Amino acid sequence: MGGDGDPEVFCADEQSDVPLDLDRWQRLALDVLRDEGVRGLAELSVLYVAANEMAELNAEHMGKSGPTDVLAFPIDAHDVTQVVFATGATRGPDRAPIDPGDLPLLLGDVVICPSVAAEQAPAHAGTLDDELALLLVHGILHVLGRDHAEADEAAEMRARELALLEAHHWHGAAPAGFRQEHDS
Repeated sequence: MGGDGDPEVFCADEQSDVPLDLDRWQRLALDVLRDEGVRGLAELSVLYVAANEMAELNAEHMGKSGPTDVLAFPIDAHDVTQVVFATGATRGPDRAPIDPGDLPLLLGDVVICPSVAAEQAPAHAGTLDDELALLLVHGILHVLGRDHAEADEAAEMRARELALLEAHHWHGAAPAGFRQEHDS
């Protein structure tokens, strides 16, 4: 699955509360995907949404009220062919059968609410910039199958987040004020 090519990240800013540099966050996401071993044609979407939209997503998918900071929606790679073929794609008599190996691997979506990030940043990661970076890395790790439900998983995920942030966000050690805690 994934075919020849490189991972792609599609970013969309669907909110107006916090100005964002989408190119910067796209680069960070691509760096994280590469470091996590994603190869070939794979697609990830990163959406930045307003608090009211995040509250709707949180209620619909998590059963919780109010907006949250980040939600991750992984797509199971085994279902990619079912999703693609279920759209009604057909082949004519002169077309070769579709090779699932040539299709892009659809990793999933990371949805971030910058206004929630701005509110929690001082008590969480320290700065809004660090908070947005942490939420993006955290969401990508969830899309790629990592979790933090158990204590050992949480410790492993936090260590991976810190390593990725040091490599691609700070390009060195974490700043003194960075607090790496995330419960979502």
